[in-house]
Amino acid sequence: MRLGVLDIGSNTVHLLLVDARPGANPVPYASHKRSLSLVQYLDGDGNINDEGQTELIEFILEAWEFAAKHRAKDLLAFCTSAIRESTNGAAVLERVQHETTIRLTELTGDEESAMTFFAVRRWHGWGAGTILNLDIGGGSFEIAQGSNELPELAHSVPLGAGRLTRDWLAEDPPTAKSVKELRKHIKATLKGPVAATQALGAPNIVTGSSKTFRALARITGAAPSAMGPYVRRELHLSDLGLWSQRLSAMSSADRLHLPGVSVARAGQVLAGALVAQSALELFKVQSLQISPWALREGLILRRLDQLVFDGPLDPPAHVGRLTNSATL
Repeated sequence: MRLGVLDIGSNTVHLLLVDARPGANPVPYASHKRSLSLVQYLDGDGNINDEGQTELIEFILEAWEFAAKHRAKDLLAFCTSAIRESTNGAAVLERVQHETTIRLTELTGDEESAMTFFAVRRWHGWGAGTILNLDIGGGSFEIAQGSNELPELAHSVPLGAGRLTRDWLAEDPPTAKSVKELRKHIKATLKGPVAATQALGAPNIVTGSSKTFRALARITGAAPSAMGPYVRRELHLSDLGLWSQRLSAMSSADRLHLPGVSVARAGQVLAGALVAQSALELFKVQSLQISPWALREGLILRRLDQLVFDGPLDPPAHVGRLTNSATL
């Protein structure tokens, strides 16, 4: 069965098609994506302006045609913090549905964190024991820990790499003062969630599941994506400390010459490195493993589980609304 998942994120809008069946590994078939930073279209009141809405709708129509062309049978469509936190988010969702017939499911931060954890658990398996997963998005930073398929605790805090770059690192390259102030802000914001997570006990494995973590791992020497998902990739705190200093002295244009850094993320990778470094320091861990699977894969796997059981799985309340899909 060919499934599609349409991800309206803070940095990109991405349609991923996979060939999947219950009990088998979902195999990527094709993808269609575009860099679209919706936060760049916010007006002074926090509304996504008409230009941004038009760009979004145009891509969704493209994605729908792409999915139909490649004979996708099911389409999951969702959005995260970029629309969730905009003042007119509800109106944007209504307009999208009216003009495209696609209903975007708005994930809460906790739902986003839980579904990402679900994918990481499936990738690493039961043998991993208790997992602590960290995920740096464009608008938010997710923390989840647990020993089951869904986490015992899931946090979402406003420490996304795009958000922090926009709000704290206005100059390019940034000033030493702005970097220092951002470090203090990150640690103050993480103090509560980290303490609550540590109260659960020490994890057996710490993972990072976002593009930002993958880029940071590549910068610090991890294998390139061309070597495939089964190569073990790690990100070490000692390397993060070194590269945070280096990145703070580089312009966005200079960062483009680093391995694993795209145009869309060149301006944000420093903020991502500062969040990653602070998180590892506060959790008192020296390294994490990079997980190839994240939110999109989590939603696909959850959908497959629903098909196996021929209906809703009656999941816990914090993921209870993740059942909307469109049949092509």
